Amino acid sequence: MHFAHFPRIASIFEHVAGVAHGFGQSGGGPGRSAAMIGALLALEDVLLDVACGSKADLIDEIGRHVESVHEMMRGSVAPALLHRERIGSTALGHGVALPHARVTGLAHILPMYLRLKSAIAFDAPDGSLVTDVLVLLVPKIATQEHLDVLSQASQMLSDARFRELLHQCKLPLEAKRLFEAWPKLPT
Repeated sequence: MHFAHFPRIASIFEHVAGVAHGFGQSGGGPGRSAAMIGALLALEDVLLDVACGSKADLIDEIGRHVESVHEMMRGSVAPALLHRERIGSTALGHGVALPHARVTGLAHILPMYLRLKSAIAFDAPDGSLVTDVLVLLVPKIATQEHLDVLSQASQMLSDARFRELLHQCKLPLEAKRLFEAWPKLPT
């Protein structure tokens, strides 16, 4: 995988893996996680036109969503995301961010996609404002699967065509289907 356009990917892999070396090595072989995010992403976790004015508002919205939809305590999600953002911004550039955190009590990876109604500042390396947010909540114990999902997320979000198609989606189902189709994008 080529990270030249997204210099913060390395720090993301280091954080999720809990190690400073060996990040980005899938070990699963080509295609192992080809539909991973699409398969994990539930329709109710695709939120379009989300209104929030700041990164803190966004994290609070994520906390409210997982509390109401997944019956998770907001108090376990929002602080974990805020802690990760204090380590370093998860904005990747090109208007996208990949907030992620380890969450106590979570049994499986929980992805969410949010398209913001208005762009917000997110300390992106290219200075761009963020409109597309792919959230990855993972169990407290990091595994190779978490790295594979994070790798796939960074590949998707670094693909200009994927981002373009994502912006064309008018309905949550259309966005979910695009995630499921990755890496085979419609022409």
